[in-house]
Amino acid sequence: MTLYHKNSIKKCLKILLIFSFLHCIIQGNMNCRFLPPGRKLSVRFSIVRPLKIGSSDAVFFVISGGISYMEQQSCLRDFTRYTILSILGTLGVSCYILADTFFVAKGLGTNGLAALNLAIPVYNFIHGTGLMLGMGGATRFSICKSQQKADEVNRVYTNTIYLALIFSGIFVLCGFFFSRRIAVLLGADTSILDMTNTYLYWLMLFAPAFILNDVFLCFVRNDGSPQLPMIAQLTGSFSNILLDYIFIFPLGMGIFGAIFATGLSPVISIIIMLPHWIRKKNAFHFVKTGLRKYIIKQDLSLGFPSLIAQMSSGIVMITFNAIILMLAGNTGVAAYGVVANISLVIVAVYTGIAQGVQPLISTFYGVGNGRQVKEVLKYALTTMLSISVIVVFADPITTVFNSEHDLRLQQISVTGLKLYFMSVPFVGYNIILATFFTSIERVLPAHILSLLRGLVLIIPMAFLLSVLWEMTGVWLTYPITEFLVAIFGFIIYRKKSPS
Repeated sequence: MTLYHKNSIKKCLKILLIFSFLHCIIQGNMNCRFLPPGRKLSVRFSIVRPLKIGSSDAVFFVISGGISYMEQQSCLRDFTRYTILSILGTLGVSCYILADTFFVAKGLGTNGLAALNLAIPVYNFIHGTGLMLGMGGATRFSICKSQQKADEVNRVYTNTIYLALIFSGIFVLCGFFFSRRIAVLLGADTSILDMTNTYLYWLMLFAPAFILNDVFLCFVRNDGSPQLPMIAQLTGSFSNILLDYIFIFPLGMGIFGAIFATGLSPVISIIIMLPHWIRKKNAFHFVKTGLRKYIIKQDLSLGFPSLIAQMSSGIVMITFNAIILMLAGNTGVAAYGVVANISLVIVAVYTGIAQGVQPLISTFYGVGNGRQVKEVLKYALTTMLSISVIVVFADPITTVFNSEHDLRLQQISVTGLKLYFMSVPFVGYNIILATFFTSIERVLPAHILSLLRGLVLIIPMAFLLSVLWEMTGVWLTYPITEFLVAIFGFIIYRKKSPS
């Protein structure tokens, strides 16, 4: 047989294989799934053996087809796109409280700053509830979507909205009837009780906006539109900054102006995201269905680490406020407020990285691509470590929030920043690792990490170290706790990471 004939036969076989493959798709003999963002299909064939069909003498070839993902865009490009947009968005969210801190410090002084700091833990609980429902529901949404389960996607979304409304109602009722009692429990004395109560009352009345905004942000981001949540978050945050200034200074609305500006921010963010529904770009829809226990369990379980991450901030602030009140009074609490609110920016960056990689990890996990799951995690940790190599200029930062030029406030804040920020790389590692385990439905390791850093270690450590070294011990609590949790997290990852 000549070389010409051999090449002709090969061409004919290739054509035959392609038509056979297309026939399989048309007849529904192949399993098809949604592909991750930025991926297209490639097929490879191998001839296994001749096969006679029926009684005819025609000979066909059985194809062994392997379906693999051909990179249309590199995994790194997908990671960069999702992560940068997510970081910008979460930085915007951190500006809610940071803007309040700055303008309250300028307009209301040390007492206003202390009142705001006592009220912030309640915001952490509200925001944590929203993230729990949003991250938990959106994680299941991504996995079900990658497995082409459209009906389940809609049930997950609808049940998540049900839960958001239930929790919102609880916070609103607490605001109506118990805001003053809560202010007293948080440690507000007579000099700052009225300001703390005002902030808490309106904060809890705006809870539905905060929680629903968190849910919508997570679902839209996981629906292949990371740009829109970023735009919504940044627009809401910049609106907050502008309204803070207008309400506190020209209009003289005081602490009410600060919380009113903050409460309007998620409302504006939700309005910005409406085009995702209006243009019918969404793969999730609100459908007529009852509460499903298994979906509620999945939402709460998968989102629990996000709740603990926020609750821990609130619980730690309550604990630290109580300790610092005894050690350094209202000035110490105000100084801790400066440190804690600046740390919101750093945590927001790490949360942005974690939320950015969650849709990618969940999608790759849903289609069984363990190699890409580990690749995305590697990019996330590398980015986190690069960002962690920063120098904190403590004096200039604290001066911005010290409108009364209180030397004691400045001294405590500067010392606190220098010690507090030793924990930066460990915080980033723990946040990303907990989100990673949630994204691949390994809820137990995620719960353990979140509980260790949020409750189990940090609170006993705070009491112990404050007894040993007073304010220095308070500042060292955070880095020591995060370091210990990071070591434990690394051990768990080595044992529980997917193949």
